[in-house]
Amino acid sequence: MREYSGSVFLADCPARLAIEIIADKWAVVVLFALSREACRHGELVDLIGGVSRKVLTQTLRRLQGYGLVDRHAGAGRTDYALTDLGRTLVEPIAVLTEWAHEHGASVAEFQESRTG
Repeated sequence: MREYSGSVFLADCPARLAIEIIADKWAVVVLFALSREACRHGELVDLIGGVSRKVLTQTLRRLQGYGLVDRHAGAGRTDYALTDLGRTLVEPIAVLTEWAHEHGASVAEFQESRTG
């Protein structure tokens, strides 16, 4: 197992902050959407099922505040894009997405078996 300085179990560990940022319900979905290309707010709302405009705005601002997303305004158009730091998450998110595609049905089946 890899050794890291600090511990994600400690409240002040930078790695823990990073995990908390991307563990947000919508953060990974927004980052994944922006990994393909820059998008306007409305395009993201249309692309991401179930997210409200308000929550999307909050998520984008939060990701901007951590240096993962840039907001480019100009000529009556505002686009959101990943920063260089945000692009470092594309590969890990792709791995998580692949896992979700492979195992999502199993998770849903287990959940149904527990509630049904």
